[in-house]
Amino acid sequence: MPGESDRPQPSDRSGGLHDRVLDQLGLAIVSGETPEGEVLRIERLEETLGVSRTVMREAVRVLESMQMVASRRRIGVTVLPRAQWNLFDPRIIRWRLAGPDRMTQLESLSQLRCGIEPVAASLAATRCTPEQCGTLTSAVIGMSVTAKRGDLDAYLEHDITFHRTILEASGNDMFSGLAQVVAEVLAGRTHHNLMPAEPETAAIRLHGDVAEAVQLGRPQEAETAMRAIVLESIEAMSLNTGLGVG
Repeated sequence: MPGESDRPQPSDRSGGLHDRVLDQLGLAIVSGETPEGEVLRIERLEETLGVSRTVMREAVRVLESMQMVASRRRIGVTVLPRAQWNLFDPRIIRWRLAGPDRMTQLESLSQLRCGIEPVAASLAATRCTPEQCGTLTSAVIGMSVTAKRGDLDAYLEHDITFHRTILEASGNDMFSGLAQVVAEVLAGRTHHNLMPAEPETAAIRLHGDVAEAVQLGRPQEAETAMRAIVLESIEAMSLNTGLGVG
């Protein structure tokens, strides 16, 4: 668990404290620092983290909803096996990307993207609304402008908008439900320095190709360009880590 200097103070009762405690517990579990099968005591956690029982119980309830722990009277809070976790929960993805198995998580998510996003782009080419086409075009322009400025945070926002719009424009509710998962992947690449200091011009051009193919109603072209985007992303992450991904 986190050291003494990282503990929040009991006087802080804000939502920020709840999020901080949740992050501390979640990160400890996904990293293996708090291994599966370990039984945690609410009273001990209160003392260790320096928070009230209300804050502690709320954090545990969230972890229960994510199927990471099970709470039983007279037993305590038991850490469940990873196979039972809701691995699509954006918070679990964020914690895993911040932990020691970051590259394994990125590999899994990249494989998921390879299977989903090209198909979503193909469907979007036949179902995209004029408003969604406009959003895609604006996102590509935004990516181009912010890339030239070297503003990776602003670039990330446009990139997330682009991929979320593609998934939503597919008209497939299951694909749309993965929008936040993809957003966490894109954010993780940026926040963990797995992106080039200046986004590749070729990557932005491919986003433009997808937007154009969708707008013109060309499913195969949209699918091909989107697959190239995901593969380029995998290659960029590999180059920035020196490890193979996907």
